[in-house]
Amino acid sequence: MKETFVYIGSDHAGFDLKQALQKHLQSQNYKVVDLGVFAVEPPADYPDIAHEVAEKVRENHGGRGILVCGTGVGMCMAANKSPGIRAAVCESAQTVEMSRRHNDANILCLGGRVLKPEIAVQFVDIFMKTPFEGEERHVRRVNKIDKKS
Repeated sequence: MKETFVYIGSDHAGFDLKQALQKHLQSQNYKVVDLGVFAVEPPADYPDIAHEVAEKVRENHGGRGILVCGTGVGMCMAANKSPGIRAAVCESAQTVEMSRRHNDANILCLGGRVLKPEIAVQFVDIFMKTPFEGEERHVRRVNKIDKKS
């Protein structure tokens, strides 16, 4: 069975949640690659981390990414600038599940200032375990997204 790589990153606002998510993913036997930040200080620019995680996900077909900033929005905006990336900022279990089933999201963006760690862990589990449905209509739509990247 092929190992699933998870590329994870945060800015200073998402650092504590990133650390908790990394520990959880490792306990689930995922190969986690932490791309920073590695401390709360000095404050970091989230686009730098988002672009690095997006690049690794793009290079490693089948890999997934998790980005954490204050709200998840900035990381999501930055990651989606990379070709082939379909990042989703999610604030409910249903949006996480549908981002995978219908949109084949490959990066999950979360808010360290808006989500409790136990909820974020639940979202990560859903993100990692939910397959892309691959129905013709979803494939067609995802292809249209990727065409504009």
